[in-house]
Amino acid sequence: MTRLRWWCLSPAGLLLGLLFLVPLGIVARYSFLTRGPYGGVELPYSLENYKLLADPLYLAIFVRSIGYAGLATALCVAAGFPLALFIARSGRRRSLYLALVVVPFWTSFLVRTYAWMFLLRDTGLINTALLRMGLIGEPLQLLYTPFAVILGLVYGFLPFMILPIYATLERLDPALVEAAADLGARPMDTLFRVIVPLASPGILAGSLLVFISCLGSYLTPDLLGGGKTIMIGNLVQNQFTAARDWPFGAALSLVLMATILLLLLPLLRRKEGLL
Repeated sequence: MTRLRWWCLSPAGLLLGLLFLVPLGIVARYSFLTRGPYGGVELPYSLENYKLLADPLYLAIFVRSIGYAGLATALCVAAGFPLALFIARSGRRRSLYLALVVVPFWTSFLVRTYAWMFLLRDTGLINTALLRMGLIGEPLQLLYTPFAVILGLVYGFLPFMILPIYATLERLDPALVEAAADLGARPMDTLFRVIVPLASPGILAGSLLVFISCLGSYLTPDLLGGGKTIMIGNLVQNQFTAARDWPFGAALSLVLMATILLLLLPLLRRKEGLL
């Protein structure tokens, strides 16, 4: 039985090694090399790429990225939980509402981000509507701001929060809610003392998906931030393309991966305790 299990798992292990571990090893090796005069990598090995991360400029980008990712995750929880609860209690229309959640995935993420650019610009729909209603005297600066970046992150990754929470709420036994009501619990007490604790595995799973995706995102900050709101994903992308500093970009990538693991390890342990 053990030999059969080994033979069944060996193709997946080989594929994982070729597509994940080998590239990760290459990136790790590059992070200790030196940038060539015209880009690329060359000897000697050094720790200068990691020492450069202590620069206040890069530390500020790291802190900003973690803050934006955390705020976007919190907003996704605040918006995603009520939506997931509504869908779970929608009866026959449940499939329709789930389809509406998934529909944005049928359109390119780039196209959807450009759509927000047209909505938020000075002559976009939002500013035009506010001007015509007389609520503002001049267009608001909505595009190329931290607000636009957070809005784009929440919009782009909200389905990743809704679906795990819905999957948890769908399995929730209605008898538990009825029992809480029979015992005199008010609706808000039932929500926060019964439904939310039972849905916590879905909330944690959605938070992991959203936080990791937001922290590594570079397209949304690049388009909606306009270069004024740089996150760690933009910095990594810039090092591998415009700056052609592959060693520093590799070091940034590894530090980003280590940061995510350190931040999420307590949540992963918490999730294991809930399952």
